Amino acid sequence: MGIKKIDGAWLADLQPGGRGAKRFRKTFATKAEALAYEAWLKTKITETPDWQPAKRDLRKLSDLVDVWYEHHGTGLRAGANTYSRLKHLCVALGDPLADKFTPDMFASYRRKRMDECISQNNLNREHSYLRSVFNEMTRLGYWKGENPLAKIRQFKIQEKELTYLTTEQIKKLLTEMEAGRNTDAIVITKICLSTGARWSEAEEIRVTQIHKGMLQFSLTKSGKNRAVPVDEDLHRELTRIANSSETGRLFQYSASAFRHAIGRAGIKLPEGQLTHVLRHTFASHFMMNGGNILTLQRILGHSSLAMTMKYAHLAPEHLQEAVKLNPLSRLKTPLTLG
Repeated sequence: MGIKKIDGAWLADLQPGGRGAKRFRKTFATKAEALAYEAWLKTKITETPDWQPAKRDLRKLSDLVDVWYEHHGTGLRAGANTYSRLKHLCVALGDPLADKFTPDMFASYRRKRMDECISQNNLNREHSYLRSVFNEMTRLGYWKGENPLAKIRQFKIQEKELTYLTTEQIKKLLTEMEAGRNTDAIVITKICLSTGARWSEAEEIRVTQIHKGMLQFSLTKSGKNRAVPVDEDLHRELTRIANSSETGRLFQYSASAFRHAIGRAGIKLPEGQLTHVLRHTFASHFMMNGGNILTLQRILGHSSLAMTMKYAHLAPEHLQEAVKLNPLSRLKTPLTLG
């Protein structure tokens, strides 16, 4: 390619953008005209970006995850854990070039993982993590293409049964915990049952989070602080523990003691609901005792009411209108003759 004479004319056969770029072919009467065209074309390519061929993005999927972590993930509370999960996911996907990663590649990966009995909930989480990487990189200007996971639907997960402890089970559990003599586990359990706190929120509570009749929970799942009142007995017990604390923390990690007490009490719980059963128990008893669903939302720190509504059916008056106002009930009402 270049400028050459063919059949008495001068052919400019040029590819100024390099191999793989657009090719320009034009015939001129004189060599001077062909050379002038070549010079003009080179200038145009240099000065006008639109004339330049798009450069290939040679970053791999894992490279994009690295950029995401550096510019965004490091600021997230669980950023390091999410980064580790994403890197393992890249390996499982074969770490393709980011611009060659397609929806079908991820769909094939999901089918394979489901055959290996990986839960749909876990696959949805991986989908969300990786989709968020592309979204955030687009916002920050580090990714110009489309999000390959944007149009893939997540699996619809059937709601699990929410188990809560009965009053008798609570008594038996506390008895077993007292027998185990793990004071920290007992008080953490009382906090969860009294406030609906997650186990980790109660376990990591510090002296500065105890206020007059209130516990303030920080580093929560939603990232927002919330305060919940407690009764005098529990507040007095927490104050005593706080006064003897030398580190600022009130408790040692005690989940294993709770697990053993659950076993000794003979309480059977669904998978994944070990310490979380205490939060469900608080919310369930709160509603059964006539609590307000909006108040419960604030106590639990749910970002939307929809999350709290799973406890609404436990309210005494829940949907009682269905009994009174259904068409059969109306037939039972004597007609009044005018």
